[in-house]
Amino acid sequence: MTDLLRVREWGEGDRTAVLLHGFMGSADSWWRVGPALAEAGWRVLAPDLPGHGRSPRDPRLTVPRAARAVVATLRARTVVAPGLAVGHSFGGVVLAAAREELRPARTVLVDAVPRFHGGGARAALLAGYARDRRARTADELRRTRPHYGDEDVRVEAAAADAFDPETGAAVASSADGAWPLPDGAVVIRASPSAFVADEDAAALARDGVVVRDVPGAAHSVWYSHYDAFMAALRASLPG
Repeated sequence: MTDLLRVREWGEGDRTAVLLHGFMGSADSWWRVGPALAEAGWRVLAPDLPGHGRSPRDPRLTVPRAARAVVATLRARTVVAPGLAVGHSFGGVVLAAAREELRPARTVLVDAVPRFHGGGARAALLAGYARDRRARTADELRRTRPHYGDEDVRVEAAAADAFDPETGAAVASSADGAWPLPDGAVVIRASPSAFVADEDAAALARDGVVVRDVPGAAHSVWYSHYDAFMAALRASLPG
């Protein structure tokens, strides 16, 4: 049986939104977005992905295993076919892999493409993630990410401290994968983006995906350009 994930929840609306954070992050990354959606009438659920935050570790994690954990966790909370599902970076990849079972009315990837490149050397990855985890202190985040506010720094430093390098190395050394997005799915990307190249954006658009650029944004788009991100997200909501 799949271990259930820890979930942070906001709101009690009839419509359900699911938020999936990025690699080495946590559900708390959505500390500002979740309440904003709740104020608009959504019930918002944000799981900690395996090996992140307060969710169980998984030394055999793959993207499909992460997707199954998300689906099982949401079903345990009576969530079937949410109105909105948003995934940032690695969370976007997990969302793409979970989408067929999750069946959201609207799928939104944030600075992510629906494919995964794995196959790295596990021992080297483990050592690298352990170093990254130790280095991602509040002081270092303030220095390297000047667009972070005080609460952004706090939650991201705490997320790094809780991150399990063994789980991260497992998924990063697992097999490649790709999961198509349906017509009407949305990608909100930083522009320029190191994660969604222009050719990727053009290919997605040809496949019926709506690409919304946020010029000058950082990878965590809502941290650096909150108002523009929320405008893009509201424009992406199902009718």
